[in-house]
Amino acid sequence: MSTLNRFKATLATRWQALSTREQRGLTWLGLLLSAALIWTVAIAPALDTLRDSHTRRAHISTQQAHMLALQAQAQALQQRTPLSRDEALRTLQSLSTNPSLQLTVQGERVSVQLKAVPASTLGTWLAQVRSQAQVLPIEAHLTRGSGSGNEADKNVAIWNGSLVLRLPDNTARAQ
Repeated sequence: MSTLNRFKATLATRWQALSTREQRGLTWLGLLLSAALIWTVAIAPALDTLRDSHTRRAHISTQQAHMLALQAQAQALQQRTPLSRDEALRTLQSLSTNPSLQLTVQGERVSVQLKAVPASTLGTWLAQVRSQAQVLPIEAHLTRGSGSGNEADKNVAIWNGSLVLRLPDNTARAQ
């Protein structure tokens, strides 16, 4: 007789030795433990997933909208007409009228000195030079400071330092 068969036989003998009331109590205990196990393993996680599904769907929709916006931006950048170096430089100079930005042209590169430029102004300017002048930053040495002594300006981040931008290749022509 194998060990498993002996164990089953011992268990059956002990079961028969129990009174009907004890057998019924153990049966109910087994059913209760089985129900608790099924709840813990199968039902509770499914309910949690169902409760979180609306939040997850909203998060995924937000991510999808962001990805579609990035896709549209990438397609717009791919479809734009390339500018010549001179046109890009003229556009860059017209966008850089802020006295806090000083441009120095060095071949295919443009060095930009920043002095107390607010973060929002810098972000807008960088987006404009990227899209309109087709100039890309290749190097940045920036330090962050706080606004002026004015109470309203103390929480405004300002940037000092330098940027190096790359002009488009001379081979690109406007069409």
